[in-house]
Amino acid sequence: MTTPLERAPEALVQRIELTGSRELYLKREDDHELGAFKWRGALPTVQGYRDAGASSVVTASTGNHGAAAAWACKQLGLSCVVYGPEHCSRAKLGLIRGQGAEIILGGADLDEAKESARAYATQAGHPFFEDGVEPAQFEGYAQIALELIEQLDRPPAAVVVPLGNGALLIGVGRALSTSSPDTELIAVVAKDAPAMARSIEAKRPIETASCETFADGLAVRVAIPSAVDAIVRLGCRVVEVSERDLARAVGDYASVGLRVEGSAAAALAGVRQVTCDGALVALVTGRNIDDALHTRAVERPTSFPD
Repeated sequence: MTTPLERAPEALVQRIELTGSRELYLKREDDHELGAFKWRGALPTVQGYRDAGASSVVTASTGNHGAAAAWACKQLGLSCVVYGPEHCSRAKLGLIRGQGAEIILGGADLDEAKESARAYATQAGHPFFEDGVEPAQFEGYAQIALELIEQLDRPPAAVVVPLGNGALLIGVGRALSTSSPDTELIAVVAKDAPAMARSIEAKRPIETASCETFADGLAVRVAIPSAVDAIVRLGCRVVEVSERDLARAVGDYASVGLRVEGSAAAALAGVRQVTCDGALVALVTGRNIDDALHTRAVERPTSFPD
């Protein structure tokens, strides 16, 4: 399926104080039955496992990836086991269960859950679907960039992408480098989950002590080495946003009737730091957020650290 590219509502443009000759467009990756972009990478990856003889897939996720892996397995007739950290979003756990997957929770964060998932997959003889390393994911996410270029009908000045484990940025960046090389690629990370930003700066994987962000799609503590290498080669610009910036962006979207999760709000928060003129495209990567967290972000953004 092709997701919409929409001109941002004028009320949203005014709220973020976008001035001059800059135009804001929203690539609506939330416009899918799963409410997030991850299906694009999960379906071809799981198909590859099935074609190689697998009957079950094991993965680790904070939510959207797990739901997409479970959905892809359901579509293709495989079973799925999803490991997640103890603090997983209730809304996202509901999505995973709705696709028929087995869920095993444990560990303080995604990287601890990933260790348990990898060990189980090895013991059971099932493929471990590590989000962010499968080539089919990059190819799937590249379609986002190819679609938006065609939909916009001119090269965008910049595409702003939330940066979690790096797979989305790599896929979009590779497509832009060949189809729209003058477009600036901008990655947005949570200031309180800086592992990827520090890794890109150092040009090597950096592990941080914690990743305390409510944007669970950006909550990376241990950088994937191959992803860091690929992103460094892309040469993108990285900007950091605070938890309060993310919460305000959630509220900005809510003011025009769009429900987004923290990681999806990152692109809009990052747009505030973009100075180039022309068409700016923010990727709206997902809408799956717990009700209480969404209400807090909309009504009390200053309760989040700056």
